[in-house]
Amino acid sequence: MSAIPTAETITAAWLTDRLRAAGHAAATVRSFSAARVGTGQIGKCIRFALDVDGADDSTPRSLVGKFPSDDPTSRATGVALRSFRKEVSFYRELQPRLKISTPRCYFADIDGDGPDFALLLEDLAPARQGDQLAGTSIETARTAVLELVGLHAPTWQDASLRGIGWLGEPDQMSVQMVQGMYRAQLPGFLERYGARLERDEAEIIAQVADSKGPPFVMLGDVFAVVHVDYRLDNLLIDETRSPARVSVVDWQTVTLGSPLSDVAYFLGAGLKPEDRRAAERDIVRAYHAGLLAAGVTGYDFERCWNDYRRGVFAGFVVTVIAAMIVQRTERGDEMFTTMARRHSRHAIDLDAQDLLA
Repeated sequence: MSAIPTAETITAAWLTDRLRAAGHAAATVRSFSAARVGTGQIGKCIRFALDVDGADDSTPRSLVGKFPSDDPTSRATGVALRSFRKEVSFYRELQPRLKISTPRCYFADIDGDGPDFALLLEDLAPARQGDQLAGTSIETARTAVLELVGLHAPTWQDASLRGIGWLGEPDQMSVQMVQGMYRAQLPGFLERYGARLERDEAEIIAQVADSKGPPFVMLGDVFAVVHVDYRLDNLLIDETRSPARVSVVDWQTVTLGSPLSDVAYFLGAGLKPEDRRAAERDIVRAYHAGLLAAGVTGYDFERCWNDYRRGVFAGFVVTVIAAMIVQRTERGDEMFTTMARRHSRHAIDLDAQDLLA
């Protein structure tokens, strides 16, 4: 087997080696079964159910492998955007210093920027993937936003993270490139989805293309590591606990940026508008209190709320660009329509259009 396995070349012996390297010295994987899980469009996830000899109570009986998509377009997208490199590097270099709940990593390797890569991760079952289309409850949304404190606070304004090539940060060149991609994909996006949008929703999506402000801005004086695609499809939610436990996966877009963009992106996409309107200010206030409790200083709530309003446009970029560069599916069309409507309505509700000038 090559150093970077595929879903098809993984063997019981290789899985045994991974368990032993993780401290399960007596474990031997006698056999396993594999089944596709999740709804990823750039990567694919496989659950490996293990028949293990020499196991104890701490030995996992299943693991989840992540590999590049079988679709050539999605694979090319993952290489071009360095998505595969980012995720592997996240587990190798960043995960240990964070407090946000993420699966334990048993293996992470990549050939250059990909597409050949493999991750072997803890199976967090009975946690289930969130449903972007259905949305979530206010209580679970609050839990998910508070989980972001464990990502943002440990990396808050940490200058040592700047200049790391794979992590990156918005600079003049990258900002211009993203805005150029948005403009290039906008006509096709509106042609495909425009009839499903309200008129004011389509108008603000178009207006963003010429924004002189968010979301096309360089790194500000308040920054942290951000997930960028922090939405329900990328969360595993264990509702057997009270409150539900939320764990975060799909670190393919991680970078440095404005922390409140993650918060606004999640609440805008994950809550139905009527629920978001009722709860968002209280949730943002709780997140702000969490930052302060974690040691963040010099950041008052007024600044936090204003950054949140600017952050509502982060979802526009992900929605418009991603919808047009990944493999098209029926669920994908429904998901991107839902995201477009919720993010645009979010910006309209908060009178954020003035921030585009």
